[in-house]
Amino acid sequence: MKIVLAGAFGNLGREILRSLCEKERYEVVAADLKELELPALKGKYTFVSIDATNPETMKGLCDGAEVVITTMGLTGASTRFNNYDIDLKGNMNLYEEAKRAGVKKFNYISVISCDEPGAEVVPMLHAKYLVEQELKKQPMDWVIYRPTGYFYDICKVFKPYVDKGEMQLLKGYGKVKANVVDCPDFADFIVEHMFDKNVTYNVGGKETYTYEEMAKMCFDAAGKPLKIKWAPIWLFGILANLPKIKKAGKHDIILFSRWTLSHDLVGDTKVGEHSFAEYIKNYFK
Repeated sequence: MKIVLAGAFGNLGREILRSLCEKERYEVVAADLKELELPALKGKYTFVSIDATNPETMKGLCDGAEVVITTMGLTGASTRFNNYDIDLKGNMNLYEEAKRAGVKKFNYISVISCDEPGAEVVPMLHAKYLVEQELKKQPMDWVIYRPTGYFYDICKVFKPYVDKGEMQLLKGYGKVKANVVDCPDFADFIVEHMFDKNVTYNVGGKETYTYEEMAKMCFDAAGKPLKIKWAPIWLFGILANLPKIKKAGKHDIILFSRWTLSHDLVGDTKVGEHSFAEYIKNYFK
């Protein structure tokens, strides 16, 4: 059975690719702009270079495939593209090619809370919500996975603050909580459920913490006392609209950060056995 994985070499994509290849019963096509060297998976998949913004590069990609899984999305700063270019148009370009090829199932990795009131002004959420709505209108069966966030993302974001010795959180939102999930656990869940029909999963890990608790665990693991600088939420709005921030393509990232730090992100589908607390200890050791 042929499975197409788009966005195969991002952090989550690599884990899904690993999980697919471990099954040893699928013909796996790994599609992305560039291929990364993964010695452990050498010879276990076929690489195809695609550009999410150019549907011509996707021609023939899905021929003979039963399932398409896509992690494609803009996660960093860009002065060339925005989330509507990649998350929305890019994934719908892929969908049209999958539909043309007669694919039976389309699996999309979205994000939790993208359909909540207020999310429409956050492009990193709204673009994914629009993809979800399009999938539900189309004839192909679908599975939508909405992760709460990832272990490595929290640690990567918190590390500069730990190094500096001072954490910045939103004033009045220190008790906002999330149950982030480890990428390998999430990837295994995606592969396990890729044949489900027309269902949305809000996926998180087994442990739920407030952001204040997360910050304390990070500082403790680094052997530093926790010091928090409480910033007013309106400050993020001002920062997002500074000319130099917009010029650097960071406007949407700041809006997304403001959202995640001010909304509970707790998935009711709890997956995996990996501990976020243990991950933090090892990360900052």
